[in-house]
Amino acid sequence: MSAQCFRIDASDNVATLLEDIDAGAEVQVRGESMPFSLCATDAIKTGHKIALRPLTPGALIVKYGFPIGEATQSIAQGEWVHLHNCRSLYDARSSNLDIDSGSRKETRYV
Repeated sequence: MSAQCFRIDASDNVATLLEDIDAGAEVQVRGESMPFSLCATDAIKTGHKIALRPLTPGALIVKYGFPIGEATQSIAQGEWVHLHNCRSLYDARSSNLDIDSGSRKETRYV
């Protein structure tokens, strides 16, 4: 049985994982648009984003039908979309979050 992710709007180029997956897992894309499947290139945790198509550096990350971020490097279809390969368009502070925990990185002054 394959894993599932949910595409919120037909114009979205990312979808949200509904369960943890391993690299190489087949993922069924559900939601707004014709269902299809893709292969995950990375292990991805529940609630995180997966690329539905290849994205070039500077490409907008679209979720909810609106741009939420910008790719900072090439992102392959099936790749985990997160802080290591995109930046937020919501708030500059979110680009300074820890990739694993999502918590704010401490800035130390000497």
